[in-house]
Amino acid sequence: MESALRTQAEILASHSTDIGAGDAVLIIAPHAAEDLIVALYDEVARRDATAMTVTKNPRFERAYLTATSEPALEPHLLSAIERSDVVITIRGATNTHETSDVDPTKRAAYESARQAIREARLASRWVTTQYPTPADAQAASMSTAEHRAFVWEAINRDWDEQGRQQQQLVDLLDAAADVRIATGNGTDLSMSVAGMRVVNDYGQHNMPGGEVSTAPVVESVEGTVVFDKPLIAQGHELRDVSLSFVDGVVTEYAAERNEDVLAAVLDTDAGARRIGELGIGMNRDISQFTYNMLFDEKMGDTVHLALGQAYEQTVGPAHVRNDSAIHMDMIVDMSDDSVIEFDGEPVQRDGTFVFEDGFEE
Repeated sequence: MESALRTQAEILASHSTDIGAGDAVLIIAPHAAEDLIVALYDEVARRDATAMTVTKNPRFERAYLTATSEPALEPHLLSAIERSDVVITIRGATNTHETSDVDPTKRAAYESARQAIREARLASRWVTTQYPTPADAQAASMSTAEHRAFVWEAINRDWDEQGRQQQQLVDLLDAAADVRIATGNGTDLSMSVAGMRVVNDYGQHNMPGGEVSTAPVVESVEGTVVFDKPLIAQGHELRDVSLSFVDGVVTEYAAERNEDVLAAVLDTDAGARRIGELGIGMNRDISQFTYNMLFDEKMGDTVHLALGQAYEQTVGPAHVRNDSAIHMDMIVDMSDDSVIEFDGEPVQRDGTFVFEDGFEE
């Protein structure tokens, strides 16, 4: 365990954030991740940098949101992020549903109030990672030991090789103007990506990484998408979400479970009803669904779309970035009876890319 944590800390400090002498490093993490925090402090010190930690705990968040009548920005946290060169966020749950009894509309107001914090973090050298906990293992239907192995095997790998594999798709998407995603489960969605930038995420901002992403031209999204993988949002499980778009805006929506939470997310602000990200999962080593979006969205044979804010690095200079207080990823299973097309030509069919063995026209 100690060796795995040291390796994770070294990867975060070198590959993901390139910590150097004099850097101010801010670690945002739960108490449960103490062992990884210790390993990071050791790594930061070896690089002649400095670190401080802010504790993130859903119990604290729940207490605040339950008591407040008007959620507000934490100016002291904003100041800490703005004065940091590197921000490392660690996830590790003690209860994956801790905030499930918070009013969804109040949670949406909280996300709106904290938008400046998210913007400041994205302006730093940032990365989000996972510390394995029993609660996360339980959510993934794994034993604690099995989940630890799953997390660390997903992180300790040749990320440069992963980047080279993904570059094949980057080159195809970068040359494309239009994308269509279709499945036998009811998804038929099209969008323009002309003039947008394509990002090859092989562990710089997410650890583990493993996706190719871009942003659609905001008004171009048309059709219907069915997200057949569930997710945890605001402490609630959303299942079988479907969204229909006209001129880039959600006009109809449904969810088999917790549709009121979905409605509150969509009503956060105007940008919450638009797509901010198209991501294509390419990490073949993440083969098990875990209810953890940091891992699930990277799975091979998946596509994810995010409602809300677009990342600045994916938006071309001639386009307006979709702005929102939320960024909520949802996943479509592309392993069977499915196709991804670029400019009318299939680039993935039933989970197999055109540059992989077994692709069928």
